[in-house]
Parts: sequence; C-alpha cells; structure tokens
Amino acid sequence: MGGVLLPPDEAGVDDVVLAWEGAEAVAVRLPQLADSLDHILAAMERKQGRPLADLDRKAKQELVRILEARGAFAVRHGVETVAGALGVSRFTVYNYLNREREG
Repeated sequence: MGGVLLPPDEAGVDDVVLAWEGAEAVAVRLPQLADSLDHILAAMERKQGRPLADLDRKAKQELVRILEARGAFAVRHGVETVAGALGVSRFTVYNYLNREREG
C-alpha cells in the first residue's frame, strides 16, 4: 500500500507506532487514501499482466466489484481514477456499480 517505516521518535500524529515487548519499535506512515488507490490499481494491473484498459467488459466489472469492496469509491475522485485506469467513462463505472448493487 505504499507505507513508510520511520523511527518511533519521528512519528507524526497520523502515524501508527508499533511496540514490541513493551517498547516502541517502529512507526508506520500510511499514504493518503488516494495514493493507496493508485497502488491498488497498479497491483491489479501487474496481476492481470496487461493494462486494465485492455480487459474485457466482464473483467472490468469484476474489478469494479473488488474495488468497491475495498472502499475505492469512498476516496475523493475514486470513480474518476478507476475510470481512467479502466479506459472507460465515469458513467460506465457508475453503471458497473449499479449493476452490482442490483444483481
């Protein structure tokens, strides 16, 4: 997901500090949600072995279902980001989402 490890004393208010045997061991700085969506899309593309835009309609619908389950569309501009990666319009992504909710 693109997180970064830091020494615990460099942790900010939004970082997660992990302890081991009662002592702070490491801090984890998680990326912004929008950055995480880019990482998720890149991982899906690597898994498919080709650009997501090259997938057939059924495969794109399945990816939209998976992304919705992961909360991708709660991210600001999530629909636009996914539409761009899939090579479809926002309208098409909304249609895929509606089809999933109705089915």
